[in-house]
Amino acid sequence: MTDPQIGILMLGVFILCIFLGFPIAFTLMALGIGFGYFAYFDGGRMWRGYERLVEEGAEGWQVWQAYLEGFLNNRIFDLFVNQTYSVMANEVLTAVPLFLFMGYIVERSNIVERLFSTLYIAARRVPGAMAVAALITCTLFATATGIVGAVVTLMGLLALPAMLNARYNNSFASGVICAGGTLGILIPPSIMLIVYAAATGTSIVRLYAGALFPGLLLAGLYITYIVVRSFLQPSVAPKPTDDEVGDVSMGKLVVMILTSFVPLAVLIIAVLGSILFGLATPTEAASAGALGGLGLAAIYRALTWDKLRDSVYLTLKTTAMVCWLFVGSWTFSSVFSYLGGEHLITEFVTGLNLNTITFLILAQLIIFLLGWPLEWSEIIIIFVPIFLPLLEIFGVDPLFFGILVALNLQTSFLTPPMAMSAYYLKGIAPPSVQLMQIFKGCMPFLFFVLVAMVVLYVFPEIVFWLPDTVYG
Repeated sequence: MTDPQIGILMLGVFILCIFLGFPIAFTLMALGIGFGYFAYFDGGRMWRGYERLVEEGAEGWQVWQAYLEGFLNNRIFDLFVNQTYSVMANEVLTAVPLFLFMGYIVERSNIVERLFSTLYIAARRVPGAMAVAALITCTLFATATGIVGAVVTLMGLLALPAMLNARYNNSFASGVICAGGTLGILIPPSIMLIVYAAATGTSIVRLYAGALFPGLLLAGLYITYIVVRSFLQPSVAPKPTDDEVGDVSMGKLVVMILTSFVPLAVLIIAVLGSILFGLATPTEAASAGALGGLGLAAIYRALTWDKLRDSVYLTLKTTAMVCWLFVGSWTFSSVFSYLGGEHLITEFVTGLNLNTITFLILAQLIIFLLGWPLEWSEIIIIFVPIFLPLLEIFGVDPLFFGILVALNLQTSFLTPPMAMSAYYLKGIAPPSVQLMQIFKGCMPFLFFVLVAMVVLYVFPEIVFWLPDTVYG
């Protein structure tokens, strides 16, 4: 077999290991080191000391030690150590644990329940008011956390029972929470965009600016769908009675908004605005956001030792997962590229005589299919870099490609059979809510993700206008 064929075999073995359920980060490291040992094998260099001792007639432990040292004298181990150090010293990734900590501490600050109640009362005259309030709450909370599982789980515990008690359709209510919870990987400050920036070398500031309008576009499409369907089909979202809403004066509503919506909105705007307008780096803004999250928790009297400890533990756990994925993926991709596998894929794709649009459609279709068995982090860190050499060939800006990927990955959380948002919700939903009902509720929102992608294909200025206007 030629080296490029071995590279393709390496990729095939990795995909097989994924379906067999092996831990992905350690599988990447094992395959990278295993195939890399073959790729960088140089017996003459590795066992030079051993052969010299044999020629000199040495015997015993000294010879065996020289042989073992020669066995470990493969360049793959140097590469692995260097990649590990590069990941741990990457300044872009420093923002990941800080944003994660901000999200976990905000999740435990008891602000979400107040926010949902306030928005429901404020939107009580709108068709599907509770669903609209749930989606806006999901959007704000997802923006503050960027953690899909946390948003879906918390909103499933908070908003789903309230919607079911208000006689909302099971599928409709479930779809709203699942779709709203996934917006956090698109709307900045998104953890996914930080990981994409680190994996591709794209400016995180321009990515945040480019993702803002597409994220708001998708959230707007969701809200429009909720309102229109609730108006045309009142049975899925019955209007609340006066007894259910209660008599809330305008003054009391203003106080509720000032004590629930405004603090979280100020935190998000301060963090995002300081990044977009160049007042702080993403890491500095994330530090300020983490401090702001602690402040919110203290103001709402939710800053206890147990909650702080849980937030730190979950932050470390998620950060370690991301870092080891980077170590494994960079080792794997370096060996894969050295063997010529990346070049073989490039030649194959360019040989298809695709234009820019058909290439983008093919790439997004592949990422859509990868979203079934894989998490977004694995797709971004492992597979997106394979597309990078092709972007220059087809004249695709990595910024635009990253926003399309972020939009596309919404579907990985909503598409059966591996729709993780649906499983997160099912885990805490009442027994009356069936998994198939949740899948059914996600389908209309999948359609609007596709609509948003088509809109970006037709009007790419939606992505480029803000970063070009602010940064030139």
